[in-house]
Amino acid sequence: MASENVTILSDETFADTVGADGEPVLVDFWAEWCGPCKMIAPILDEIADEQVGNLKIAKLNVDEAPNTARQYEVMSIPTMLLFKDGEVVKKIVGAKPKDALMGELAEHL
Repeated sequence: MASENVTILSDETFADTVGADGEPVLVDFWAEWCGPCKMIAPILDEIADEQVGNLKIAKLNVDEAPNTARQYEVMSIPTMLLFKDGEVVKKIVGAKPKDALMGELAEHL
């Protein structure tokens, strides 16, 4: 079951969400048919619940929002982009265990 702390994005809502001042936003570019995307989903739900007020987790389905995926040159999924004040500060490609993912994000939190 998806976390209520995960924001679902679309091409229309993307800019407002990642451009907001405040906490960093980790956007998961994913698709329904992607096996590794399904593997990482519960990890992202867990992080979203644990990092409330520290880090926002958002998901963007590349099949439903191809313009945004193209704009950020997402070529393979899952790709996670960490935004801080509207700018990409970290790019993570592929599914990773929670510890590895948090390690990569640590310097930005």
